[in-house]
Amino acid sequence: MTEMRTEVLQEILDEIARDMAHQTERGAVASYIPELAKADRSRFGIAVAPIEGDVLVAGDADERFSIQSISKVFTLTLAMERAGRELWSRVGREPSGNRFNSIVQLEQERGVPRNPFINAGAIVVADILLEGRAPDAAIGDVLALCRRLAQDETVGIDDAVAESETRTGERNRALAYFMSAEGNLREPVDKTLDVYFHQCAVAMSCRQLARAGSYLCAAGRKRGFADKVVTLDRARRINALMMTCGLYDASGEFAFQIGIPAKSGVGGGVLGIVPGVASIAAWSPGLDTHGSSLLGQAAFRELARRTGWSVFGPVSEDG
Repeated sequence: MTEMRTEVLQEILDEIARDMAHQTERGAVASYIPELAKADRSRFGIAVAPIEGDVLVAGDADERFSIQSISKVFTLTLAMERAGRELWSRVGREPSGNRFNSIVQLEQERGVPRNPFINAGAIVVADILLEGRAPDAAIGDVLALCRRLAQDETVGIDDAVAESETRTGERNRALAYFMSAEGNLREPVDKTLDVYFHQCAVAMSCRQLARAGSYLCAAGRKRGFADKVVTLDRARRINALMMTCGLYDASGEFAFQIGIPAKSGVGGGVLGIVPGVASIAAWSPGLDTHGSSLLGQAAFRELARRTGWSVFGPVSEDG
């Protein structure tokens, strides 16, 4: 994997945005969360934050959207610092092979989620961030980290989305109560879910999100920061989990076709990390049947093909 000249990369992004604008198959919005059902499927944005240089953007890259499960990358970053190795006694590190909100798998495994990127795993992570504190304090930590990483104090929580999630989140409540019954939640379920629903409602643009994820492509460092955001080892582990678990039960296919560690969210965003090169964010609200942006994945595939940015080597025309 190599860096590219700025003008060449900008041309590639512009061409991808033009191509995505003409796509007729755009997926379906996440209608089970009423506020997300209002999203415009015609929108598409992409941003690339190289380790060195300015963020490059195309399309609707400054339109803010609910990052949803992409927030799990940032909460995992906080939880690894807060809990250390104990984290892995409460949540696993294996791909799920099931839907991101599967209850059956959680019951089979006695309340220990497969990984921190499925809903049950992220709820455990939220419980770790909450432990011994009020929900506002834990939510404040998540928001402060997102603002710090994006280097933008305007990053915020979409209150309408948070309310919509809270009102319709019965399946997440079922997951949380089951884990509580198994002893894997230590705080009251309603408080833990308050943290979880609000983290999912963080709203960012592609430009902000690409900038926020850049510490993971730079071995835990971020340009302009005096200290590392995370250690090299933790950055490597987060990237590994993104590669194996970041697109839920389609993570293997994304790795096979594209080969970039990534995390998607049902708001239509996809955050990707090219180690040593760049952080990438794409957004389009229409989702595939696995719950990830249809055009976002297509954009990543084309970007990887045009740049050679795959941890497994060049991406061919036919995949």
